[in-house]
Amino acid sequence: MSSLLEARSLRRQLPGDPPIQLVRDINLTIERGSFTTIVGPSGCGKSSLLYLLSLLDRPTSGELLFEGREVSNLSGDERAQLRLARFGFVFQFHFLLPEFSALENVMLPMRRLARLNYDASRERAMHLLATMGLAGKENKTPDRLSGGERQRVAIARALANDPVLILGDEPTGNLDSHNSANVVETLRALAHEENRAVACVTHDLEIAELSDVRIEMLDGRVERIVDQRKKSKA
Repeated sequence: MSSLLEARSLRRQLPGDPPIQLVRDINLTIERGSFTTIVGPSGCGKSSLLYLLSLLDRPTSGELLFEGREVSNLSGDERAQLRLARFGFVFQFHFLLPEFSALENVMLPMRRLARLNYDASRERAMHLLATMGLAGKENKTPDRLSGGERQRVAIARALANDPVLILGDEPTGNLDSHNSANVVETLRALAHEENRAVACVTHDLEIAELSDVRIEMLDGRVERIVDQRKKSKA
C-alpha cells in the first residue's frame, strides 16, 4: 500500500473569543488499497476533518498532501477541478437530482469533467450501474428506487470519473442493516480489489470494526489510530 493523502499538523478554527477549535493538530495518512473509518462522539470533529481531507474546507494551519503535493493552498477553481477528477463522494443522503434518471445522475460528473464524449460517458455509466446490481433500472428516477438502490446509484456516480480517493460522510446512516452491509462491502471491495483509498466518517462501530484502519477522535483531536489489519493477522 502507498500513501495517498497525508495530513500534517492540520488545524481548523473558527473566529471568536476564544476561537472555536474544530480540528486540532491532526496527523494521519490515508493509503491506497485501504478502507479507513473515522469515529468518535457527536461534535468531536469527524465531519470537520472529512471536509478538510476532501478539500471542501481549508485548514487554518498545517499541510495537506495529496499524491505528495501540497493542496490546501490551491485556488478554489484548482481545488474544484482536483475533486472532480480524482475524488468521489458518498453522503448519508444520496443527493441525486430527482428529475434525472439513475443513468443521467451517474453521467453528470463525466459531463462536467468533459474527459469522455457523450456516448462513452453513457457506456461507462451503464457499466457502473450494472456493477452496482442496477442493470435494468437505468431509466428510473430516484423516487422509483428503494433507499438501498438510491445509495448504490450515488456510489456509481462517485465512481464516474474513476477517482483514486472515495470519501464518505455516514454513507450508511440512512439505510437499514441489510442495505448498510451491502454498501460497506461495496466500499471495502473498491479499496481492496481496485486499489483505491476509501475513508468514511461513521457512528456505527460495527462498520468501524470492518475497516482496515480506525481513526478515533475526541474534542477535535485524533486520540488513537488502530491498524486493524494487524489484529486480523494475529
